[in-house]
Amino acid sequence: MLRAILAALALSLAALTAQAQQVLDPNPEIEGVIGGQFDAFRAEDVATAWDFASPTIQRLFGTPENFARMVEQGYPMVWTPGEVRFIDLQSLGSILVQRVEVIDQSGRAHYLGYQMIQTEEGWRINGVQILEAPSVAA
Repeated sequence: MLRAILAALALSLAALTAQAQQVLDPNPEIEGVIGGQFDAFRAEDVATAWDFASPTIQRLFGTPENFARMVEQGYPMVWTPGEVRFIDLQSLGSILVQRVEVIDQSGRAHYLGYQMIQTEEGWRINGVQILEAPSVAA
């Protein structure tokens, strides 16, 4: 079931990348939410990391423990991140995606797309997609 949920989230985010992209100015609030979740995972504070997830993600996983299990198994670079760098914020139609580079504990770079939604409580993470590494121009 976990694989099916992860596949559904990845497919929905992948479909967004086919839309026209517009790069936006950095949003410190969005970066703060994502950075706060990384900090919570570093501190092994699953309850706080859970608070940064959107209501949709929270309904999908039901408990902070289920959410933590999914992140640990599906996104180990998020579970135990090394360095985190915000690349850019993109508008894909009505969807906002913050691209992030994460250097894991072994020094390997990973690129993630964080779909963000605004709620009454502020910005929340509505899904994460593992992206292909950007190409390097000669």
